Amino acid sequence: MTTLSLVSDHMARHLVTLSPDQEINNAMHVLLKHGVSGAPVVDGEARLVGILTEKDCLRAALEASYYRDWGKPVSAYMQRDVATIEPDIDILAACQTLLDGPYRRFPVVDDGRLVGLISRTDVLRALADTWGMSG
Repeated sequence: MTTLSLVSDHMARHLVTLSPDQEINNAMHVLLKHGVSGAPVVDGEARLVGILTEKDCLRAALEASYYRDWGKPVSAYMQRDVATIEPDIDILAACQTLLDGPYRRFPVVDDGRLVGLISRTDVLRALADTWGMSG
């Protein structure tokens, strides 16, 4: 029987993160600079407090262009209710979690703190490695 690896074995650990107090225009530049479609928002103790996506940024840009105000913080636009996954679950459970919802990736949270990010691609690669299908 094959031993399944854990989310912590395959998650990305070096992440682009944002602060809830960061100005939204600065956050947009960070996302564009790093070529990511969204980023976790963490407080000073690395606790996950939200996520900011491209869609949130589009909403902010539309509002800012109307009101001529780019000074609002990330916290005004971020999504606060964030689905997460734990680092110690096995990769098949992570696969099922990804299949059950619309998300392409999940923040990995341990005791309230952001420790990584796991994507569909990470899980697929882990499963391919487990079953000797990687090339």
